[in-house]
Amino acid sequence: MKLIRSDANHPQDPFQKFSSGELINRELSWLEFNVRVLEEANNPNHPLLERLRFLAISDSNLDEFYMVRVAGLKNHLEIHPHSISSDGLSIVEQLSAINHKTRELLEAQSRTWQRLSRELLAHGISIVKTENLNKRELKWLDRFFMEQIFPVLTPLAVDPAHPFPLIPNDGLCFVLKLKTPQQKAMWSLVPLPKNLQRFVPVMGEKKRFLAIEDIIATFFPALFPEFEVQRFGLFHLIRDSEMDIDEDSEDLIEMFKTALQQRRQGNVIRLIVNDGMPDDLIEFVMDELEIESQDVFHVSGLLNLDTLNELILPEFAHLQFPSFTPKVSSAFHEESSCFDAIRKSDIMLHHPYESFNSVIDFLTQSARDPNVLAIKQTLYRTSVDSPIVKALVEAANMGKSVTVVVELKARFDEEENIRMAEILENAGVHVIFGFIDFKIHCKMTLVVRKEANKRIRNYLHVGTGNYNPRTAKVYTDISVFTANSELCMDAAKVFNYLTGYAKPHQLEKLIISPLQMQEKLLQMIRQEIRLCQETGVGRIWAKMNSLVDPDIIHALYEASQAGVQIDLVVRGICCLRPGIPELSENIRVKSMVGRFLEHSRIVCFGLGHEIPSEMSEVFISSADWMPRNFHSRVETLIPITDPQLKKELLEKIMSANLKDVRQSWVLQPNGTYERISTSHDAFSAQEYFMHLTSTPPTGDLSDPTRTKPKANKKLKSA
Repeated sequence: MKLIRSDANHPQDPFQKFSSGELINRELSWLEFNVRVLEEANNPNHPLLERLRFLAISDSNLDEFYMVRVAGLKNHLEIHPHSISSDGLSIVEQLSAINHKTRELLEAQSRTWQRLSRELLAHGISIVKTENLNKRELKWLDRFFMEQIFPVLTPLAVDPAHPFPLIPNDGLCFVLKLKTPQQKAMWSLVPLPKNLQRFVPVMGEKKRFLAIEDIIATFFPALFPEFEVQRFGLFHLIRDSEMDIDEDSEDLIEMFKTALQQRRQGNVIRLIVNDGMPDDLIEFVMDELEIESQDVFHVSGLLNLDTLNELILPEFAHLQFPSFTPKVSSAFHEESSCFDAIRKSDIMLHHPYESFNSVIDFLTQSARDPNVLAIKQTLYRTSVDSPIVKALVEAANMGKSVTVVVELKARFDEEENIRMAEILENAGVHVIFGFIDFKIHCKMTLVVRKEANKRIRNYLHVGTGNYNPRTAKVYTDISVFTANSELCMDAAKVFNYLTGYAKPHQLEKLIISPLQMQEKLLQMIRQEIRLCQETGVGRIWAKMNSLVDPDIIHALYEASQAGVQIDLVVRGICCLRPGIPELSENIRVKSMVGRFLEHSRIVCFGLGHEIPSEMSEVFISSADWMPRNFHSRVETLIPITDPQLKKELLEKIMSANLKDVRQSWVLQPNGTYERISTSHDAFSAQEYFMHLTSTPPTGDLSDPTRTKPKANKKLKSA
């Protein structure tokens, strides 16, 4: 295994070009995104358990936001206490605004859970209290607790001889004040093991459930047989999950294992307590965890709502989205092998509407084809049991040269990637960890094959999403197969860059960060400005997950002032403020939140008077428009040159996304979002793609957002 260091350069003072109020705060923009996720839990168009899933996702998202972004702000406060954000807020002001918005969000989550629980009850599904069980059920519960729960629990006294223990990140824990037989007060904790089921079906009947904390509280006398429980409460804590990376470490695997251990002991940055928890219990926990009152959040009802996913069972399929089977690309059906199909023409897949199995088949055929000499792949997120990993292992076992660039720094997947790297290396795969200060975020597979005429030909797969079969079922992504010699040669040079320092000085078609991507995008925006000045028409379409980079935003503002019409589909964070007269009045931003997670990155320039234009430039990318993607990650921007694929991306995929009404929210100049419509009859891009025909969506797609739709005021915010 090898470690390659980089020579990254980071821009200085990127926000000087902006006036006050021209940017939206990144953190508050993310919280607005989570409001939109939560609103899907209140969307009547979704089946009941899918609404429950959105509620769970919003809670999980919020926890991760605190683990990463809030933790980062707190760490930055200690080092640079006078730092000012792009929108003019100090770190203290940002933290205060975040906590205020979070309290609103937690209250909205609680209200949503109360509403959903009533609807679940109407379908016979409920979380009941132990006090509501009959004698027969109580007898069952007594046996269940003693056999299945009691042996796993570990009550922990807290006194001078027993210091406050480490409560794991994202953990639930009881705190109790007890009275000893000698009438002395004593503190105790009962952590809830994460491997215990949160919701236990009563007597195995999957309709009525007991929350594990309610069961444990009922049996406190069994845990503390000689003590009197005076008061108790339940809390949930979130720790700082940032990792310190030692650039001088000689063993990267061991360094990451150590860093992961340290992460588990990170500082507590958020404490959530059940509403009504006695003040002395809260103060005791706060003192022991060394946290301030502004970081304590009270929640009525259930804590840790992300565990509600346990209630989404196959038995309740009628309360979930109808099953969906992705289509298999006809291009692969028509040929005897994937190589024959790719040689014939470039092939594009739109996941999850088109099956990710075609990507797996490409790897599997490459592993088994005796004419394949080498396979090179980047892996950012996948799983140890993935068929992708199995194909790579099989290829190595068959004597092929297999090189895999594994990104250990993929947040929260570090342990999985360490295990995967060890499996691959044990099979004889050349495992590379890339750069210590760059994340390898591009998604590429290069296959080198000797053809029947003894000629060596390369085959390339590139995409906007990870090589993860599980997420490929729920993330919208674009991937392309090509045998284009220039693109394949560029990819070979990029792999040499990742594995052996060989920085590519000239690439024919492929654009990568941190070398040229930001400058290429700025160049195309400037080119669009010139086109608009010369012809009176300029148009940019782009779709991504986040828009943060100040240089790109400034260029888009300049383009808007020059008359360029700009339509952006930005799922999550957007720091650009649209619709401001004389600044961004020609920019429209929408966010789509629906059944599938919008994840594809698509960029379109030079659209001209007609769509599609022969002069248009269309790209797919692994990168969002953020400083980290341009300066701290290796990313790809891939031109789509095949006329048919370009036409499909413009006329079908991007046009449908811009035309979407049912799952779309429009960003307002003040940084809030307004839902366009919840009408079941309104156009939904995701449903359109699920039932895709050979014709594009109906209606005028040349300018799908010219008329601003009226917002549904009832669903404006959570």
